[in-house]
Amino acid sequence: MAEFDEVYIQHFKYVYKYVLSLCRNETVAEDITQEAFLKAFENIDSFSGKCKIQVWLCQIAKNTFFTYYESAKKYSDGSIKPEWDNAEDFEQKFFDKEHAFEVHKALHSLDEPYKEVFSLRLFGELSFSQIAGLFGKTESWARVTYHRAKMKLKEDLS
Repeated sequence: MAEFDEVYIQHFKYVYKYVLSLCRNETVAEDITQEAFLKAFENIDSFSGKCKIQVWLCQIAKNTFFTYYESAKKYSDGSIKPEWDNAEDFEQKFFDKEHAFEVHKALHSLDEPYKEVFSLRLFGELSFSQIAGLFGKTESWARVTYHRAKMKLKEDLS
């Protein structure tokens, strides 16, 4: 138990920021992060050590978020949506109400890992190093994947 307390203390902020990058709602991010750590505690025996514990925790958090988001969509009037902010020129289209639907549709049609890398970089404001750590890849891989995602989106929106 004391060892898991250390894991919680050491990784909570990082996992919370990751979840916040997915949902852009502080309250929801905190709830999902807490639930993810509870699931991790209950399943700590299944952690094989093949990846960093931070990556394992973020994977649990991501699955918890998607479960939450799908159930929220089922039981809502459609008003529960991630809140997006902060963008460059190209990314500014995400916040222009006229283009938002088109851009989100194009983003949603991207294959993985392009969709997730782009979202983590733009919405989650994660560094390429952090993104690389989540995927267990190099920083160069994260940069190239983000660039390719951006180019595919630009092509789809042209």
